[in-house]
Amino acid sequence: MKNICVFCGSSVGSDKRYAEAAARLGDVLADNGCTLIYGGGSIGLMNVIADRMLERGCEVIGVMPAFLLGHEIGHPSITKMISTKTMAERKEILILESDAFIAMPGGFGTLDEFSEVVVADQLRLIEKPVALYNTLGYYDDLVRWINRGIKDGFVRGDHSKNIIVTDDPKELFQRLEQYHPVTMEQWIQDVKEELRVKS
Repeated sequence: MKNICVFCGSSVGSDKRYAEAAARLGDVLADNGCTLIYGGGSIGLMNVIADRMLERGCEVIGVMPAFLLGHEIGHPSITKMISTKTMAERKEILILESDAFIAMPGGFGTLDEFSEVVVADQLRLIEKPVALYNTLGYYDDLVRWINRGIKDGFVRGDHSKNIIVTDDPKELFQRLEQYHPVTMEQWIQDVKEELRVKS
């Protein structure tokens, strides 16, 4: 597992422990010889993890739409910056080039990127692990929403097991390496069975 995509906020948050956690994750990725693939920003938690991995001598690859680069928020010192035409193209490259995905605390953009990867994984368009880096319990409410979806029949329990949730960066990386996806065949068979029952 080499190329790790990290989705994260363009803000550092209101508590300094978010930035500290981002730096710790950068150290764990560096310790394991990883390349960081991220949104390319020089602001927020994006900047914290990119700077830490650059300090550790790691490759850092940014992917950013041209219209954002025009606002001069792209990181000037990363190994490579890939410019895209659209946000959709940015996500496509992030998904294609990465071996695993980690969502650190962030806003709507982070949630959008995380959700797209989860759906692609659920549909077996990819078979790559995805994790929530649950610093300060930031994603506790999202986990509760997922569990509610399971309880009320909108989310399959097996698919939720594909999402790694932890606030420990070392455990997070270990679980990424140990990832074994739920097979699509059983899911499709179950859906067909549900249709037969309803008909």
